[in-house]
Amino acid sequence: MDAASQPPPDDIDALKAALAMACAERDEAAAELAVAKAKASEDLALIAHQRLRIAKLERQIYGPRSERSARLIDQLELQLEEAEAAATEDELAAEAALAKTTTVGGFTRRRPAKRNTFPENLPRERVVIDPPTACECCGGTRLRKLSEDVTRTLESIPRQWKVVETVREKFSCRDCEKISQAPAPAQARAIAWNGAGPSLLAMILFEKYGQHQPLNRQIERYALEGVSISLSTAADAVGACCTVLEPLSRRLEAHVMASERLHGDDTTVPVLASGKCDVARLWVYVKDDKPFGGSDPPAAMFYYSRDRSGEHPQAHLAHYSGILQADAFGGYAKLYEPQRSPGPIYEASCWVHGRRPFFAMADLEQNARRKALGKKEIVISPIAMEIVRRIDALFEIERSINGQSPEQRRAVRQDLSAPLVADLEVYMREQCAKLSRGHDLARAMNYMLKRWASFTRFLDDGRICLSNNAAERGLRGIALGRKSWLFCGSDRGGHRAAAMYSLIISAKMNDVDPQVWLADVLARIAAHPAHRLDELLPWNWKAIRAREAHAQAA
Repeated sequence: MDAASQPPPDDIDALKAALAMACAERDEAAAELAVAKAKASEDLALIAHQRLRIAKLERQIYGPRSERSARLIDQLELQLEEAEAAATEDELAAEAALAKTTTVGGFTRRRPAKRNTFPENLPRERVVIDPPTACECCGGTRLRKLSEDVTRTLESIPRQWKVVETVREKFSCRDCEKISQAPAPAQARAIAWNGAGPSLLAMILFEKYGQHQPLNRQIERYALEGVSISLSTAADAVGACCTVLEPLSRRLEAHVMASERLHGDDTTVPVLASGKCDVARLWVYVKDDKPFGGSDPPAAMFYYSRDRSGEHPQAHLAHYSGILQADAFGGYAKLYEPQRSPGPIYEASCWVHGRRPFFAMADLEQNARRKALGKKEIVISPIAMEIVRRIDALFEIERSINGQSPEQRRAVRQDLSAPLVADLEVYMREQCAKLSRGHDLARAMNYMLKRWASFTRFLDDGRICLSNNAAERGLRGIALGRKSWLFCGSDRGGHRAAAMYSLIISAKMNDVDPQVWLADVLARIAAHPAHRLDELLPWNWKAIRAREAHAQAA
């Protein structure tokens, strides 16, 4: 007879035993399910970690194979974040379920090997747990220390606020009754009139322009910490700091415009207008000589304009002569005129821009994703695939000479790249002649062929890069910020943002913490000699701080 069909026992003890057995079986099943779920989450987290690691290694070794490689890594990092959080939740749930049963095997999560991420310069706080006073075995009290186990955890101290009272005592002369008093510090006269010190001002500026946090969100967080700052006070602080930092921005501009070669680009910025939102522009010009072994520090200069007319880049580069790496925007045309004053600007086209439309017609991975989602497939062009393959061969050569001198780069290009470029031109002209003028592939080829002189200028000048990625990297933060602050409040706000982006992005390019740098600069710029203002530029400031730290250590 089946046990399930047997009537329940009438004995109370037997009922209790049956209930206890049922509860144990339930706990056992729940524990097994929790362990299985934790193991599945663990596997997903490890797979996400390995996928991210492979993507980063491929990008490091082979370079970006497509326009989406950077976005792909961002997506993989987000997936890893979610998988790790889910795995930890399931691990804790499994531990709680295992605590209720003794018949299910334990679960230990496998984690990727991690380095010790605790910097040695961080202070250590030693917390010693009270040791046992008697032996657990015999109860003896004659114990001696053998060793110790140390578990390290990283902790943060909540932000601390304080009020600094700067006292200037007044003294009266007993002979003539003249009142004497020490002058106010230059810092207090320049920026602390609104009641904010340099560190607070630097934090507000960096949060607004470096982390893209509008002032209203900042003051809400400060209020939760017990410090009430009005929006008008924070806005006053921003305006005062931008005025104080204006001379430093001009020195930064002079440094950028003295470059032999510039990367230029622009992006859209919504700006609040009367009853609507207009589309303004932020322009960036980047100086980065590292690809050809230059020793000058990198920097970036931003400008704001209400529209995208050609007069703006012409005004920005009015006193510049050299090489400009940019897209084919028609507003740059007058800059390339041979008789231009003060000197010619040589156009160097971006091969990434030229490659982009061909890649769109040769993207097998994107086509497979569209097919999997049931969307209409893109027509794959064998001609586009061949052109992409040939352009990628040029980028492979460039990766091998990155950081070498202009002479070395030119020699390699003449030897290896020039034949490939010549063959590519012949191939594109032959294929373009077979296509109608309005064909997408023909338009993409004509875009390059009409500007072939600027596309091939890199063969004769080792300073030129094959891509304009340096400028696009400079604008990347603006694209992220648009999702946070949505629009500029006015044209003056756009100009202030451009000036602060210039300072903050340049600090980052030189591996300088922008907030620490701004705090120190704001504290000393008012009293700093004008003829030594270059000392406060990020790269010079970093070198001076390093020398001071070395002198103190000695």
